[in-house]
Amino acid sequence: MERENSTSIVWKYIAIVLIAVTIALTVAMVTLINSKLKSRTVAEETPANTIEETMAEVVETIGETVPETEAPVELSAAEMAVETGNNMLTYWTDSALTKQQLISYMSDITEESSPNFIPVDRRIAVFDFDGTLFCETDPNYFWYNLLVYRVFEDDCYRAKKFEKATAQKIVDLNEKGKKANNLPMDIAKSIASSFAGMTLEEFDTYIQNYKQLPMPSYNGLLRGDAWYLPMLQIVEYLQANDFTVYVVSGSDRFIVRSIVKNSPLNVPMRQIIGTDESVVATGQEDEDGLSYTFTGKDKIVLGGQFLRGNVNMNKTTAIIQEIGVQPVLSFGNTMSDASMAMYTITENPYKSLAFMLCCDDLDRENGNLDKANAMYQSCAENNWIPVSMKNDWTTIYGDSVTKKVGVDEALAPAA
Repeated sequence: MERENSTSIVWKYIAIVLIAVTIALTVAMVTLINSKLKSRTVAEETPANTIEETMAEVVETIGETVPETEAPVELSAAEMAVETGNNMLTYWTDSALTKQQLISYMSDITEESSPNFIPVDRRIAVFDFDGTLFCETDPNYFWYNLLVYRVFEDDCYRAKKFEKATAQKIVDLNEKGKKANNLPMDIAKSIASSFAGMTLEEFDTYIQNYKQLPMPSYNGLLRGDAWYLPMLQIVEYLQANDFTVYVVSGSDRFIVRSIVKNSPLNVPMRQIIGTDESVVATGQEDEDGLSYTFTGKDKIVLGGQFLRGNVNMNKTTAIIQEIGVQPVLSFGNTMSDASMAMYTITENPYKSLAFMLCCDDLDRENGNLDKANAMYQSCAENNWIPVSMKNDWTTIYGDSVTKKVGVDEALAPAA
């Protein structure tokens, strides 16, 4: 009985509240109607449906209406290229010739109505690696430094006589500026022989560990993190405009792949070209690959033989063989990239450009003014677009990375 009385009381309260709300809404509507009617001028003749019109105004006023939103303005491909370029290339100064030229180029070749439109399947860009995407000299190329480490600092490895002699030549070059004949070829051979017998996974693990060592010339930078941040933005900008990017390096292909692995450079392994060494099956022994058949018991290991250096004309040959179409953009930093640059811009059916980095920053980078000035001259002679690391970039490795005080200009590597 008490429960029924309680329920009855609750319902009475609910009814009272509903009545009060109804009265309040009615008063509000009447007040609003009167306000609308009084707002009309006395001279104005009130039509018969004034009350109905006013009621409609009231309903519109007190009702919840969804504001109309303007349809987004659809940008053309050219406008989009300009907008994304300005938004993405934030490590480049506005005065940088590369930034201006590249954005203008992209707005032209992505617009279908443009006579310079390039279909997506022909939007190919090729990049050198050392000195173009990644630190070139500290104190020398990554793979040169890796060989010195393997021969002189790896207690688990007993180097061969030839490997020791080659590694010492690198040290002499770094410390005394003493150049040796055929050094790049000797280094490629020594890299191949010093890691022979390793599986590709073991080789990658070795390099991943080496990448964790600190860079000797910089504070706050590891061996594997020495990426040129402005150039990474270029790669991302190209990819945002449907470019396929290839790395065409003079360094060992497998080493470059391991540097790129777990890095901010989003380029798949199949698009990395470099100097090559042999790979064989564990059961192959001395049998030629033309006659040996891989078996389920085999593993793939490094064969210990240098095959082909990927510099100068060999870069052009590799592009023809492995990519199959002429690139429309080329990025490099030394004369070993000259063939690649010239091939890109010579008799190309599509609008094409070649860029060359000039290592003119001595404060944030291991720059070399002699090399930089020589490259500026080559750019002027060959219609390449120069990139000033000093003037065009707002940062190189990031603001947290600084060059150590007292570090001299890096020695020019043997070409």
